[in-house]
Amino acid sequence: MKVLYTTKGSATGGRTGSAGSEDGRLKVTLDTPKELGGNGGEGTNPEQLFAAGYSACFLGALKFIAGKAKVQLSPDTKVTATVGIGPRDDGRGFGLDVALQVAVPGFDKTVAEQLVEQAHLVCPYSNATRGNLDVRLSVA
Repeated sequence: MKVLYTTKGSATGGRTGSAGSEDGRLKVTLDTPKELGGNGGEGTNPEQLFAAGYSACFLGALKFIAGKAKVQLSPDTKVTATVGIGPRDDGRGFGLDVALQVAVPGFDKTVAEQLVEQAHLVCPYSNATRGNLDVRLSVA
């Protein structure tokens, strides 16, 4: 693979600490949600960061596929990632549960579903999780 872009991120303090990017553009306070035994403070958490990153990446992949198909997506096109965390059924640590809901205004649902399926094949997050997570796709 020819790498086109590289970045670095670091965290301190685990789920109750801070994280950011090497260039300083991303700086976040981390807090553990009450559901995971934390204080539910004002900070974000890895699941929220993953949901936001996956949503943005998938929308980028959808735009790429639409461009190849020579169709224009509405600026209101939206990807919402729902990310859950919990103990794995096999007892080996924790796992993620991921669902992507895609709203593609102005497109027939069948056409939108085809674009979403193709985007799922090229999205780097989808490729990274394939075989590890059952990512559920839906078109709103």
